[in-house]
Amino acid sequence: MRYKAVLFDLDGTLVDSIPDIAQGANLMLHDLGFAALSVEQISTFVGKGTHHLIDLCLKEVTQQASIDPTLQQQARRLFAHHYDHQTKHSISKVFPGVIEGLDRFQQAGCRLAVVTNKPMQFVPDLLRLMHLDHYFDLLVGGDTCAEKKPHPMPFLYACEKLGVSPTDALVIGDSGNDSIAARQAGIDVLLVPYGYNEGKDVQDLDCDGIVFSIVEAAQWAAQPNTTH
Repeated sequence: MRYKAVLFDLDGTLVDSIPDIAQGANLMLHDLGFAALSVEQISTFVGKGTHHLIDLCLKEVTQQASIDPTLQQQARRLFAHHYDHQTKHSISKVFPGVIEGLDRFQQAGCRLAVVTNKPMQFVPDLLRLMHLDHYFDLLVGGDTCAEKKPHPMPFLYACEKLGVSPTDALVIGDSGNDSIAARQAGIDVLLVPYGYNEGKDVQDLDCDGIVFSIVEAAQWAAQPNTTH
């Protein structure tokens, strides 16, 4: 294994969390008197954090370019309430190949971290319910650092906390938020095509490789050279 640490995105990379996110968002919209949005549409709003997702939902249902600050704050409180409850009774699922892939990275001696734009308050419960919590040495949420992905700060923070150089780390994600942040941090990055990526094709993103599962990522990382 040519990496000392692997930094994973969460939603759309390790866990198919759209069912919970969509449920929380639509309960929020219901409480505000708006019609529900489709799961497919909400999935394109995922990636830049909860506040961004909420704002896109509100812009869609109001058909307004700007959001009333009072409505915005009310929506944030409602989403936090509903999503917190939903996370504790999760209907999300771990993607195929995740467990085997994490096992391989761990057995190879890699330190593992989750680096997500999801607020930290939701991360431990979701990982615990998915039986993934024991794999990770570090959790970095969307509010852990002053900046979120695609800023490189969360990845650089994770490397510092894990005691590894960015050149000894690997990022695995599903979106441009991951690839842009990794590139700016000087970290190799793999992308999975089954995630969300705000409805865009990962084939168009700058990355070191596209893998179809986390176990395939572990196989890629175990290769003795960096020829892609």
